[in-house]
Amino acid sequence: MKVAIIGTGYVGLTTGVTLAFLGHTVKCLDVDPAKVEQLKKGISPIYEPHLNELLKLAMPRLTFTCSNDEALRDAQIIFIAVGTPSLPDGNPNLTYLKSAAQAIGANVAAPHVVIVNKSTVPIGSGNWVESIVRDEYRANNKHQRSQFFVASNPEFLREGSALSDMLYADRIVVGADDPKAIESLRELYQPLIEQTFDAPNFLRRPEGFRAVHFLSSDLQSAELIKYAANAFLALKISFINEISELSEKVGANISHIARGIGLDSRIGNRFLQAGIGWGGSCFGKDTLALISTAKEYNLSMPITAAAREVNFRQRARMIEILMHELKILKGRKVGILGLAFKPFTDDLRDAPAFDLATRLLERGAKVVGYDPVAMERAKKEWAGLEMEYASSAESVFSEADAVLLVTEWPDFKQLSFSECGGRMRTRFILDGRNFLDRAEIQNAGLKIVTLGHSQ
Repeated sequence: MKVAIIGTGYVGLTTGVTLAFLGHTVKCLDVDPAKVEQLKKGISPIYEPHLNELLKLAMPRLTFTCSNDEALRDAQIIFIAVGTPSLPDGNPNLTYLKSAAQAIGANVAAPHVVIVNKSTVPIGSGNWVESIVRDEYRANNKHQRSQFFVASNPEFLREGSALSDMLYADRIVVGADDPKAIESLRELYQPLIEQTFDAPNFLRRPEGFRAVHFLSSDLQSAELIKYAANAFLALKISFINEISELSEKVGANISHIARGIGLDSRIGNRFLQAGIGWGGSCFGKDTLALISTAKEYNLSMPITAAAREVNFRQRARMIEILMHELKILKGRKVGILGLAFKPFTDDLRDAPAFDLATRLLERGAKVVGYDPVAMERAKKEWAGLEMEYASSAESVFSEADAVLLVTEWPDFKQLSFSECGGRMRTRFILDGRNFLDRAEIQNAGLKIVTLGHSQ
């Protein structure tokens, strides 16, 4: 099938590369000429494990362009995968979504076109996009020839494992008010649904994995499924963090508690990792949008609001623990291990490391950070932050009064903590992810504090 993708960010690029790998002809549209030129050379502008390898396999069926006409004119299915950042009032900024819809209306020419909202958009956006496309199309064509069908196909990708999530998904959700749109997307995803494609050597099919569940619904339900899923996952993380604070007070071990409740099949053990809380582009934005949408209907979302409150409280707790240990932060040197919001990505959106560095700098501390992947991006995107960048994880410890573990990169577990501790002025580690081996670090002569454990 002929597919167009508007936007080559984390979602758009992953979707486009995967569909081209499956055999579809895909044209990816972006407004950034530098990014397009880089992609034409087969180099991904973002870090995602195995993306460059899959990009290489997909290149014969992939086109990257800044031309609306080239990308959209012959497309049968058009995915909108543009950013929808939060406005000050919590509602998503739909500027890019509107521009994409206008571009589609002004350029499409195929007889039947399915327009797919892949971006996380407010409930009702499908109808809004369809009206913009139709108005723009009529303004540019004397005689209406194309038929438009709008669908919602929310993504459930985890950065760091996005390609595996695409190829071996838990489910594919498609919502539309016209059955033709649903059938077109079922045809598009057939190789994934039935798992008939040859799996790449670097992304093997999980043993026993036979098919992907295809769920069809009305347009509004599909839009709300995405928000509800992210809100529920955010709630699980915030819940275990709320329990972790009580665990510290009563002398319990949050790791044991998480395992004890996670073995209940009704609860499950995923997203029960106590620590500094969630960041990234999804949970914060989507929970806020859900609350804002509810307000339009005179509804409150107290559980979702509480999940947000608990999450951002975790970042403040890190500073409080540090102040309790060091007493004075002014003039202290604090190291931060991990800048990306999670491991296996270079995404810095709503990264807890940024929030922590800002709070520390405001209190007069000197901050030095390190990340094995996100360093160059941080130097550009955080140019206004007066944080120093270390050349290695080990050098973060040099003359430090404390080191904070913020992102659980596997490399950090391999550090020689006896050697790192010898570099420090004060041998103190605050593990914000319950990731490091407490016994190993204590045996190396360092003090370690982890959230959810009695100190």
